[in-house]
Amino acid sequence: MRKLCLALGIAFVLIFSYSLPLQAVNAVQDEGVPSYAKWGKLAVQETKEKYPSAKIIDYLHIGKETTNGSTVEKFKLWLKGETKEFGVFVNIEFNPQTNEVVQITFEETDR
Repeated sequence: MRKLCLALGIAFVLIFSYSLPLQAVNAVQDEGVPSYAKWGKLAVQETKEKYPSAKIIDYLHIGKETTNGSTVEKFKLWLKGETKEFGVFVNIEFNPQTNEVVQITFEETDR
């Protein structure tokens, strides 16, 4: 009986000690997702469609602007093409209440 209680106690401690760090990690991961993440994913996806032969080698979230009932998330992606490297500014305008995309614009830059 004594060995059974000892074994159950050890099992309880092991299970409890492994579950606490996992709960803490999951909480941090949920808090660590930036609000622009889904728009950044869309910016990358749309850029890949517009420039299929180029490889995206860098990504930057520039910021967000809200005016007249719409919001614009701004990104700069750096691409490597077959013969050159170049930047692309990607602006995603959307309705913040419905998250419906109004328009996506692209502007190439050499810097």
